[in-house]
Amino acid sequence: MPIFSGGVFLLCAMTSLLCAVMLFRGYARSRVRLLFWSGLCFVGLMLDNFILYADLYMFPDVSLVIWRKIPGLLAILLLLFGLVWESK
Repeated sequence: MPIFSGGVFLLCAMTSLLCAVMLFRGYARSRVRLLFWSGLCFVGLMLDNFILYADLYMFPDVSLVIWRKIPGLLAILLLLFGLVWESK
């Protein structure tokens, strides 16, 4: 692993968290529910990036492959559900 990849994973997690916060703030102001679903998606993507960092750098002897894929899958499913639910 290159030395900077861990920092990139953490920066991606922080960027996802910042996007989620801004989406939730937008939802609080406008009550557009698609912003809520998008915010939940970005929270899941933040967890996905953080667990990826933990898997590769904090616990290199333990494989967290399944655990790190679950938040990403749930994030995409939440966004897909929100898109379908709001299109009706």
